[in-house]
Amino acid sequence: MDFLEIALLVGIGVIAGGWNAIAGGATLFSFPVLMAVGLPPVVANATNFLALAPANLFALPPYLDELRRIGRRLIPILLYSGAGAVIGSLLLIFSDPAFFDVLIPFLLLAATALFVLGDRLRAALLAMAGEAGGDRIVYAALFAVSIYGGYFGAGVGVILLALGQLLGYRDFHVANAIKNATATSFTFISIILFGLSGLIAWPEAITMMFGSAIGGYFGGKLAKRVNQKLLRGAVTGFGLILSAVYFYRVFL
Repeated sequence: MDFLEIALLVGIGVIAGGWNAIAGGATLFSFPVLMAVGLPPVVANATNFLALAPANLFALPPYLDELRRIGRRLIPILLYSGAGAVIGSLLLIFSDPAFFDVLIPFLLLAATALFVLGDRLRAALLAMAGEAGGDRIVYAALFAVSIYGGYFGAGVGVILLALGQLLGYRDFHVANAIKNATATSFTFISIILFGLSGLIAWPEAITMMFGSAIGGYFGGKLAKRVNQKLLRGAVTGFGLILSAVYFYRVFL
């Protein structure tokens, strides 16, 4: 890496970490930049997990009291989520890289849609809680969502939040603690598998991770002071433009 690439990765890492803390959707920034500095798409995706890990990890300490309240009931949640993440990560490791290339615009569009429709989707899931048929269906959904989380993961947080509430944790902060715990858990599971498979570009990951740690720290302090509607609108617009660009590259 030259100086400009290092500066770009640190700078985008700061933006991504802060953005995750304030509005979410940082993968829409970090993933394309990792490809822009020369990483193949599959490697860029795997590297992105490590690069944004501080954003997930630093979200846990404020919820330690809620996690203590959940106690051992968190174990099956993490087991189902972890099993799904393992499958998703293995799918990325052993799938044809050309197939992942074709999926990129669809994954970016799906991440954007989850970002835009997240609150409505969560409300719809909660409205169906009485028809869910018990925890088994919710755990099955958690397993399926975690497969996506281990494969790509962008935008998955809002679904995890809804599933936590569907499991009976209607208090928003408790459900958010579950979301942060599961996201952190399967992120580190994926990092281990990607690291063992040689998919992570460590210099790029550590460089961006340094920036995301700084951004996540200060973003948390600024989260209540910024206009989140404007930021979310910017992320949505950027995600749609990015999806269109990659659709053009892949299919035209």
